[in-house]
Formats: sequence, C-alpha cells, structure tokens
Amino acid sequence: MTHSIKTADDVRWLLTHTQGFRGGRVMDVHLAKRWMLDEESGRDVSAGRVVTVTVQYHLQGVLRIAKLTLQGVSDFSIFEQDGGDCAALGMIQVELHEGLLRFWFDPQGNLYVVCEEALLEEVSVPHSDGDIHQGAAPWIFQADSGDPPTVDWLLTQLDQVGVPCIWKSTPRRAGHHGPLCWEGELVSTADVNAGPTAALTVRAYEPIDGAGFGIRLQPRLATGRLSGRLLRAVTEVVTQRYAGTCLTGERGVSSEW
Repeated sequence: MTHSIKTADDVRWLLTHTQGFRGGRVMDVHLAKRWMLDEESGRDVSAGRVVTVTVQYHLQGVLRIAKLTLQGVSDFSIFEQDGGDCAALGMIQVELHEGLLRFWFDPQGNLYVVCEEALLEEVSVPHSDGDIHQGAAPWIFQADSGDPPTVDWLLTQLDQVGVPCIWKSTPRRAGHHGPLCWEGELVSTADVNAGPTAALTVRAYEPIDGAGFGIRLQPRLATGRLSGRLLRAVTEVVTQRYAGTCLTGERGVSSEW
C-alpha cells in the first residue's frame, strides 16, 4: 500500500494506522542530494534533498515493513554517540507547521527530519520477523486489491514465459498462524542439467490490514543464476498482472519493480 502525507488529516491517518510505529525499529536511513545543471552558469545546483527511513514494527500480530520517503527536506539530523542507538522506536512524533512536516523518530530527536511531504509505502506480512530472516532474502508482494491467484494460474504464466515449473504443495503446519491460502515449492524443470535445481518457497495469503492479498517468495539457495532467473520470472508475472507494493529483503520497499 502507498499513502501520501501532506495535510493534517494525512498526519492523523499516519499516526492512527501505524500507532506511531510504537515498539518498532529503524532498519535503514538514506540521504540523497539531488542536483541539476544550471545552463546559464554551467554549474550543478542543488535540486533538493530526499531522506528515506525504513521501519519494521508489529501491530496486532502482523509484521509491517514501512518506507517513508521524505521529500523537500530542509532540515535533517541523525546523531549517535558513545554506543547510543536511535534505531529502537518508542513512538514517533509528527506535526504539520507552516506547511512543513516535522518528524521526531525518537524522544531525544537524534533522528529528526523536516520536509515538505512524505510518502508511506508499506507491506504487511502474517509471519514473525524470525521467519523472514531465515535463509536467503525473501521477496514479498502486497497487492492493492483483488484475490490471490491460483497455483494453476502461476504455473501457466511461467510456462508461457519459458520457465516451466512443477508444484510441490506443503501441508499446513501445525500451530502456524496467519491467513494462508496456499503454500508450497516451485521447482523449475528448465535447464535440469545446469546444476542444482532452482526452487522457490511460495506462500499466498489473504488480505490483511484491509489491503489486497500477499505473496511471499524465498529462494532455496541464497545465490545462483537459475534461482535468480526463477525469482525474476515469478516477480514479473505477478507484478505485470497486479498493482501493489514490493519488499526485497528488509529495506527495498517500493511501489515499482
């Protein structure tokens, strides 16, 4: 899901939806300075700054990973000293003053941003963060709307793009929580003589947080040309059919792929 934050109503929505990221953790912070060529002087001039902050937090048994893209940044500070860590969040504070958004990501203001507007991109995962961090980095997609595709649809689409696979269904695990629709392993039948077989663990789950369905992919192997090809093929057929938000690993939240 994506949501633009510009007005006081948007700020109220953000704090209500995220509960101020209470108990969350900052996973990544980036500052990007943009430049443009001034044709008259022939020099590069500043075209603004953009700060992105990725936050992981839990709410009502759901793991959420959110990326805030803060645009038109006029003030930014991040301060850590003597072993201090501003990654742990109690609850962020946000205010709108004279057309500018002010974000305090911790009570001491060690991570502080003033900007013109913000964009929230977020995926929700009905699994624990420990489940996410096992093995190779997962790719997670949350559709904006619609029902989860079927396994047959996925197999047909992969066959059409030249990456035929077979499906091995996984029995529902005892004690596993979350609105799973189906779970199993995609195994590529292409290039069978090129080394280890490419395979992906695939989970499809029903809408959570009021948004569309989700799909989680995780390669059996952390590296490998065949695994990469299979992962790219699945992500392409899914994102070409459905609009939504992607998560790669812990940080790569994006509405584009």
